[in-house]
Amino acid sequence: MSKIGVLTDSNSGITQDEGKKLGIRVIPMPFFINGEEYLEDINLTQEGFYEKLLGGASVSTSQPSIGYVNSIWDEMLTEYDHVIYIPMSSGLSKSCESALLSAKASYEGKVYVVDNQRISVTQRQSVLDTIEMIKKGYDVETIVSKLMENKMHSDIFIMVDTLKYLKQGGRITPTAAALGGLLKIKPVLLIKGEKLDSFKMRNRTLENAKEIMIKAIKNCIEGYMKDLDGRTDNVHFGIAYTGTDKSFAEEFKEMVQKEFNSTDIAVYPLSLSVSCHIGPGALALAVSKAIEL
Repeated sequence: MSKIGVLTDSNSGITQDEGKKLGIRVIPMPFFINGEEYLEDINLTQEGFYEKLLGGASVSTSQPSIGYVNSIWDEMLTEYDHVIYIPMSSGLSKSCESALLSAKASYEGKVYVVDNQRISVTQRQSVLDTIEMIKKGYDVETIVSKLMENKMHSDIFIMVDTLKYLKQGGRITPTAAALGGLLKIKPVLLIKGEKLDSFKMRNRTLENAKEIMIKAIKNCIEGYMKDLDGRTDNVHFGIAYTGTDKSFAEEFKEMVQKEFNSTDIAVYPLSLSVSCHIGPGALALAVSKAIEL
């Protein structure tokens, strides 16, 4: 049986320490802050990131060089016969496309880049699914096939606390941001496959936004995620947040557990690559279809 290694990036929310415990590698995503490069979870902590962001620093995302990614592949291939690399969605970063081209050109049959349109908690779930399939003895082609078959079966709904960062990123106009701020609007965004997009933009309270996200997730489960036999319980939930205070996310977790009668719901920080565009105080609810093993 061939040995399969797993690689992801820090957009999954998996830290370097967690990666070691899981037996996988995690590529730290680079950021430029006031022109200086930082690496997530190496010399840039969650606390440090938000301190700089709230302090008015110029913060932008970047991508790891393909040479660096190749060097990680080369290291892993000294230990494994194959590497499955699960990066953030190609629709949200060019790093996935670069990896796909490089793997095809120089690592055919050895490195499998999975572009299954995931980020943050849903990307993390893909990594956990991959680890479980390896433990069960699935071959590399079957694992990749199952991940790709399931790629569009996930959604992340995000309540944004401030419109400031959406305005800075050009996702809404300055006029809309000013009006939204005046009305204290807390919009809900959707990450579906390739992009971060608007979902419900006129919510006035956090409680209203929570209800909208829960209803949206229910519609997903009862809609396109529903099995032919009517089964709706084979899904994974995830809660994420931005900022350094997770108490409001833990409170939301209790609400979600009651709504879906589920105790298997974890809370994680939202990817810093997404946080750059939405700022602190955001709250997210995600669902992904479970892969049948």
